[in-house]
Amino acid sequence: MAGSRRSLRGAPRRLRPPAAVGGPDTSGVFILYAIPIGLAAGWLLGGRLDGLAAIRFRLAPLALLALLVQVLLFSPLADGLGPDVGKTIYVASTAIVLLVVVANLRLTGVPLVVLGAACNLAAILANGGVMPVSPAALAAIGAGIGPHTASVVVAQPSLEPLTDAFATPGWLPFANVFSVGDVLIGVGIAVAIAAAMRRSARR
Repeated sequence: MAGSRRSLRGAPRRLRPPAAVGGPDTSGVFILYAIPIGLAAGWLLGGRLDGLAAIRFRLAPLALLALLVQVLLFSPLADGLGPDVGKTIYVASTAIVLLVVVANLRLTGVPLVVLGAACNLAAILANGGVMPVSPAALAAIGAGIGPHTASVVVAQPSLEPLTDAFATPGWLPFANVFSVGDVLIGVGIAVAIAAAMRRSARR
């Protein structure tokens, strides 16, 4: 995720990190948490793993392609891109992922994922194609912003409650900053997994 190097007076700036944070999407850490939580919940509710194989997720290849674009966008391979081009690609690929998720609203839990993704996209659009991150959240995990990320520190971000204003406890694996949208995405994925396992058990 890329941003300008201007000062904090109303514009984003980068920090030299003691440890890098960010990447294509900070919701990834909540997905890592959501998968085992969803599996555990499904098992405790009497569900079966074979229910996951029965999930029919529409347009999945399109979502995977958009996520791959983001991985490449926030890698050294994209260093030659101008900031505006990078922001445009980031917003477009994020919007594509959101549209794919909307196409799967029929699945239990997915409406929460849609709401979370929409919150994140709204914050990104409101801040010029980047996701603001709270300095306090960065300090809480002892990290800064790395060179290939869309996270930026902004003095007065728009839609501040929807930005990466929070941090996971430092003792958790993959400690990172996160937004309200990231939490909704994680909860929705956990619910979707548990529900799919339960459907299999009822057959």
